[in-house]
Amino acid sequence: MMPPADMQRSWALRCYLAVTYAVPFIAPLFLRRRLRRDKEHPTRWREKLASNLAPRPQGKLVWFHAVGLGEVLSVRGVIERLSKAQPDLSFLVTSSTVASAGVFEKNASPRTIHQFLPLDAPAYRRRFLDHFKPDLCNWVEQDLWPGMVSDLSARGIPQCIVAARMNTKSHQSHQKAGGLYRDLYAAMEMITAQDDQTAQHLRSFGADVTVTGSLKPAAPVLTCDEGVLAAFKDQLSGRRIWAVAPAHPKDIEVAQAAHALLRKADPTALLVIAPRFPKSAFGFTAPRRSMAQQPGGDDPIWLFDTFGELGLVYRLADAVLVGGTFSDIEGHNPWEAAALGCAVFHGPRTANFAVDFAQLADAKGAVRVQSADELVSALSAPTLAESAANAASARQAAAKQTDGLTGQLLQLLGDTNAA
Repeated sequence: MMPPADMQRSWALRCYLAVTYAVPFIAPLFLRRRLRRDKEHPTRWREKLASNLAPRPQGKLVWFHAVGLGEVLSVRGVIERLSKAQPDLSFLVTSSTVASAGVFEKNASPRTIHQFLPLDAPAYRRRFLDHFKPDLCNWVEQDLWPGMVSDLSARGIPQCIVAARMNTKSHQSHQKAGGLYRDLYAAMEMITAQDDQTAQHLRSFGADVTVTGSLKPAAPVLTCDEGVLAAFKDQLSGRRIWAVAPAHPKDIEVAQAAHALLRKADPTALLVIAPRFPKSAFGFTAPRRSMAQQPGGDDPIWLFDTFGELGLVYRLADAVLVGGTFSDIEGHNPWEAAALGCAVFHGPRTANFAVDFAQLADAKGAVRVQSADELVSALSAPTLAESAANAASARQAAAKQTDGLTGQLLQLLGDTNAA
């Protein structure tokens, strides 16, 4: 295959590219201010200026960009499949958030490095691309940097959007810059979507889209320290453990109300609260994982206020209330809990993971609850173990969707070899 032809650049994209020349004048000050507020990595923040970059691996390099924690973890399944098919491949994963870097490091696939994506300025893009020289770029879900797309196109580096996700609100926002997005989508060698709604939205911009589902069910299980797990299981033996994670305030409120009712029937019950933002203020006292505190026999709650330990939480718990499902967060990834044998419960608000929860519901692997009373009933149901088994089976079935996507990416890599 010949290298991709350079992309069309409308007036909207040209205006955007012109503005990015001003970014270096404010970027260092902007990043240092964020650093003081703990919003940037204390030792790696200069990567966003395309400085202090990791060494490039030898051989062919496949790049995935995923903006945040959930998206970064989701790419591990497709990386695992690509690596199995072509063991000599190396992988670069970029993201933008501090949390994504730490958690990904604990769960990274072999031959994979992580970097923060540089800000979208010409000098930063040039240094980054000159250094890494990726053979294929994959934009994951919904984060596109127009300047980087333009520079990749100018260099003839093929790029794709994989597992795109665009709800109605996001579609309306994209329509305000419709010309810009038409250019970006036209520059892609392949675009895949998680669901039919996203595909329809993308096609309204002239994109050629196929539906391949979410990457999240195919991701390997989250890791944990097996020694710590064994010690906790020994200490908590005989207690009924369930969790709410990744938890936001409304989720915690519902879970605490349900737990108070549950402990009337079972005083040994322990609720593990794993907040999405561990440094938040909490209106209750409980042993804190961040302070190496462990629950005593009479403690009803254990606050897991750390990042990167959901693998441990899900191995301790029999059931999980998936966070973000009682507020406008609109859900979090349910497959991580399902993969580790948990029964899955969720509230009524799951718009950002509608397809995922629907797949679990169809397999009788997730239970929707509207209130604390309904949650207690679900936790006390004799079908709890059966529901957990159904969730695990549903994950295995959904993961097969990623096999087709892997084949398409391998074909693109083969085409770049031919070129």
